[in-house]
Amino acid sequence: MPTSSMARKKPEWRNSNSVQGNTVSNAIEFQGLCRSFGATRAVDNVDLAIREGEFFSMLGPSGSGKTTCLRLVAGFEYPDAGQILIHGKRGDLLPPYRRDVNTVFQDYALFPHMNVRENVAYGLMVKGVEKGKRHREADTMLELVKLAGYGDRKPAQLSGGQRQRVALGRALINKPRILLLDEPLGALDQKLREQMQVELRALQKQLGITFVFVTHDQAEAMSMSDRVAVFNQGRIEQLATPHEIYYSPKTSFVAGFVGAANILAGDAALAITGQGVQCLIRPEMIKVVPSGVGLPVGWRKVSGVLVDSRFHGASSQLSVLVGDVSLTVEVAGYDFPTRGAQVNIAWAPNALVLLDGSASHG
Repeated sequence: MPTSSMARKKPEWRNSNSVQGNTVSNAIEFQGLCRSFGATRAVDNVDLAIREGEFFSMLGPSGSGKTTCLRLVAGFEYPDAGQILIHGKRGDLLPPYRRDVNTVFQDYALFPHMNVRENVAYGLMVKGVEKGKRHREADTMLELVKLAGYGDRKPAQLSGGQRQRVALGRALINKPRILLLDEPLGALDQKLREQMQVELRALQKQLGITFVFVTHDQAEAMSMSDRVAVFNQGRIEQLATPHEIYYSPKTSFVAGFVGAANILAGDAALAITGQGVQCLIRPEMIKVVPSGVGLPVGWRKVSGVLVDSRFHGASSQLSVLVGDVSLTVEVAGYDFPTRGAQVNIAWAPNALVLLDGSASHG
């Protein structure tokens, strides 16, 4: 174990992906990582590489292992087996304060007796930076997180979104090469969450450092991330871009967890899709087709009964009973047949996805 006498290398901002030849370097690597709590295997032999300068999300339900992975990187937990590399060096052997990472938590963890400027400057104070200099740097950071002029206020005088910006500023002022975000938007209302998603993504692109974002909210992960790892029961079910996760899920768990999905298997799959294997059709890929209207070559059409509808503003979701199977269909607005009506629905060949990850063209 390194001792406290070791000098900590001052981190530098990374404004773009670090490239050696044609290879993008990795900020974090998990190699056979395991962590158990009693009989529960929270992280089960995970291999993972997070690239330098990317916005990476760990997505999954509660208890899937994503937060434990984040805590292992931060040094709040230690692995039972395997190792963690941070910028190519063993990170799991280092104490938390030597890992060149900072963490932003859901509960902000601000000091109520300090004003905003003092909260942001706290990390510099711990390092012994002179008061005038650290306050100037804190004011610069407050401008970056869109809180210029708020330095003299106390945390209790701020909204939830403003407190989250203070927490971000405090984490970034030490110039970490990696920022860990543990469900930081979970306490915000929906409108503010969406606003903060945009601001976080823009901030990450501006700074160019690695963001590792943990969430159970699929919309957050899909809208902000360069890549997403979907966790389930301590393992990664799929690691891919948001587009690939949504349109080419590898397993039924990923298909069902990310977005609305019609998942069919066995006799139902064969009768409705013509495929005798487990498969997926996204609701928005299914079209309601008026009688007598022709379809392009290769499209699949089936008939059913409209049994329910749910209006969501810009779109509506219909439940269409085809045989014994209810399919969810998403349509624009509210212009659709009445309940109980016979309807034809159809989809293009590439709308059908086999859950081994390959698209059907049959």
